[in-house]
Amino acid sequence: MSDEEVDVLVIGGGNAALCAALMAREAGASVLLLEAAPKAWRGGNSQHTRNLRCMHDAPQDVLVEAYTEEEYWQDLLKVTGGLTDEHLARLVIRASSNCRDWMRRHGVHFQPPLSGALHVARTNAFFMGGGKALVNAYYRSAERLGVQIRYETPVASVELDGERFTAVHTEAGERITARSCVLAAGGFESNRAWLREAWGQNERGEWPADNFLIRGTRFNQGVLLRQMIKAGADAIGDPSQGHMVAIDARAPLFDGGICTRIDCVSLGVVVNREARRFYDEGEDFWPKRYAIWGRLVAQQPAQVAYSIIDQKAVGRFMPPVFPGTTADTLQGLAQQLGLDEPGFLRTIADYNAACRVGRFDHTALDDCHTEGLAPAKTHWARPIDTAPFYAYPLRPGITFTYLGLKVDDTAAVRFGGQPSPNLFVAGEMMAGNVLGKGYTAGVGMSIGTAFGRIAGTQAAAAALKQKESQHANA
Repeated sequence: MSDEEVDVLVIGGGNAALCAALMAREAGASVLLLEAAPKAWRGGNSQHTRNLRCMHDAPQDVLVEAYTEEEYWQDLLKVTGGLTDEHLARLVIRASSNCRDWMRRHGVHFQPPLSGALHVARTNAFFMGGGKALVNAYYRSAERLGVQIRYETPVASVELDGERFTAVHTEAGERITARSCVLAAGGFESNRAWLREAWGQNERGEWPADNFLIRGTRFNQGVLLRQMIKAGADAIGDPSQGHMVAIDARAPLFDGGICTRIDCVSLGVVVNREARRFYDEGEDFWPKRYAIWGRLVAQQPAQVAYSIIDQKAVGRFMPPVFPGTTADTLQGLAQQLGLDEPGFLRTIADYNAACRVGRFDHTALDDCHTEGLAPAKTHWARPIDTAPFYAYPLRPGITFTYLGLKVDDTAAVRFGGQPSPNLFVAGEMMAGNVLGKGYTAGVGMSIGTAFGRIAGTQAAAAALKQKESQHANA
């Protein structure tokens, strides 16, 4: 690296960081990107993504029909329960309609969804080769444009002069200065101690977070997020809220990614360790409701549950990576799972008796429902009566946390309501402005792409302005 001070320093190595680095470089700024992970694990959680939720008023290449700003906004409003900043959310939505040509210029390719994900063909554009291919394309483009990249360089702290950024200190003790900085280092989902603190102890005396699995990178420790909040940066969001999915309980502790999802929840019933159902499995389509199940399972004893289906459901969902527990009888299934046999049989019998089967259609909100059962199952309710029977164990899988730094349209970090002149934030570190709770497929990438690009543009402008005044005063 030259002795000349770099214009823009980007901290992080995922989608938001890369978008910021590319935009800053395109704006004429010199850029240094610091990624905590080694090169083989670069890309943060973005390496595990598959798609981007996109607004479009008419069919566009891989996107069918139309998905308007208002429909996108209503989907977001529904999953967040109103815990969202409408102005910033609409900014993200509009940005999602015109970012793909820029993404293509940087080597990202799109493809139609696989057959198991056809229900999002209208709303989501899928990356060819998935998130890893997207991340690799951006890194290649960044290197070609002259962005300097350093791996295995976790940052321990940010140095401030009031609201102004001056430097960072790496964990190795190095001090790196820059004219402006973009923070895009992720949430704190990999920090087990912080998760434990955020979720606390429940009425059963359990610490729920001790049983969480982390779907993404092990490098998102929240070090800079915590430091910035302590330094007086304005924060937003509840530390216990995040994108949390019910995933296969046998998944690895870190980096299980998309393949650990269990997609058959809506086609059967879900029971807890006490062999009881606890929520409507047929409430809505999986892309809209899959992200509520992590929190639901987190509230159950030992933070575990079981998705139960019969032979009729096989072939109607994306098969999990790990085979399910299989039995020719419901009694045999209960025994293998270690569940109370009479209780399990009673739960299934009550459910079967309550099923009112009309015209079953797993691709539509059909009329198969239960009557006189609590909780009800409102769609896709068919008796579990055809052997063999299958069970998949579920645990909460956390993708990213929603506690973050408050921003406006410029992505500037704020201190007491005052925007910093040269410190910006993007990605998971500010996603809580748009996502107060809940999730819908592909919106994390929409937020990271929109605010990464804004932060990079603003950081370059701030750096180049400072450079001009330095030269004028020289």
